[in-house]
Amino acid sequence: VQLQASGGGLVQAGGSLRLSCAASGVSFSIDTPGWYRQAPGRQRELVASINSGGITNYKDSVKGRFTISRDNAKNLLYLQMNSLKPDDTGVYYCNIPVLEKTNYWGKGTQVTVSS
Repeated sequence: VQLQASGGGLVQAGGSLRLSCAASGVSFSIDTPGWYRQAPGRQRELVASINSGGITNYKDSVKGRFTISRDNAKNLLYLQMNSLKPDDTGVYYCNIPVLEKTNYWGKGTQVTVSS
């Protein structure tokens, strides 16, 4: 099993980034995958999730700016991030509940938003 996030980088406030997550050995289509963020000195938090029916859920601070989506055929998860703010800075991870229960966290991707 492997999860690997990519697409992070350094961007100015107001900019955009699109994160991608590739999964192997596990399918996003059978669970509720999500994007998580861990800012320096803070606990990891759920930013967005999408269930098998396509229903999405967002942390209040990113509503209207972030969009989570999935491609079941390619087993990919995306996070489109617009109007980025310095508070969005952190390492972003993708995960699904069945793997979270085992405390597995794949490779994250660093997002840094400068003011």
